[in-house]
Amino acid sequence: MQFQRIDGREPRDLRNIRFTRGVNRYAEGSALVEWGETKVICTASVEDKAPAFLRGTGTGWVSAEYAMLPRSTHQRMQRDISKGKLNGRGSEIQRLIGRSLRAAVDMPGLGERTIWIDCDVLQADGGTRTASISAGFVALFDALRWLRAEQKISSIPLKTQIGAVSAGKVDGVMMLDLCYEEDSRAEVDANLIMTGDGSFVELQGTGEGGVFTRAELDEIVSLGWDGISAIHKMQRECLELTEEEKKLFLSC
Repeated sequence: MQFQRIDGREPRDLRNIRFTRGVNRYAEGSALVEWGETKVICTASVEDKAPAFLRGTGTGWVSAEYAMLPRSTHQRMQRDISKGKLNGRGSEIQRLIGRSLRAAVDMPGLGERTIWIDCDVLQADGGTRTASISAGFVALFDALRWLRAEQKISSIPLKTQIGAVSAGKVDGVMMLDLCYEEDSRAEVDANLIMTGDGSFVELQGTGEGGVFTRAELDEIVSLGWDGISAIHKMQRECLELTEEEKKLFLSC
């Protein structure tokens, strides 16, 4: 019998992904990503000061915050502010988003300012961290564009394009871009964050149901790069790059 995923996709297929820019009128950059049934809104806000540890260095910073709205899942969850602290999962994810998007930017070229990337999950069906990173990059690039248009920087300080996706083994089958039902029973679960030339920013992989082999890791990496290459293309199309910006992306 032919294997079929919960939503009818083939093992190497991404879910339907759509990026929409400019969804927040106030933010210097913003993007909504609809990734299957997962929906995340990301805003990029420019603050004209660097963190204390960078002041006087001429270097900027990119930081991130991440939150799931109370009814983004099957049951209502409390907001972190009502509990008085960020939960461990949220803290780990926002650090991951920050690390990933910092890899995209030449910090001295940013100057002594901070770009805050706020990622709010409207609806979760697996892959919220990879969706946040991929949409966060779109919002971040528009914020860099805004800085240049406002003549706060002389050129866009982009080092590379960043995209992210999940992959894993479910019911003995290697597959790309796990939805919640697949992720929750995966034997191997991985998140890949990669640059425009295929270098890794981060690779998180866990044998949820035991160990996994080097050959299986190689297949996960191959699946991930195929998916991220497609996501990179979607990001570029969404950004409607000028000819100058296309050359910038090609040079990264």
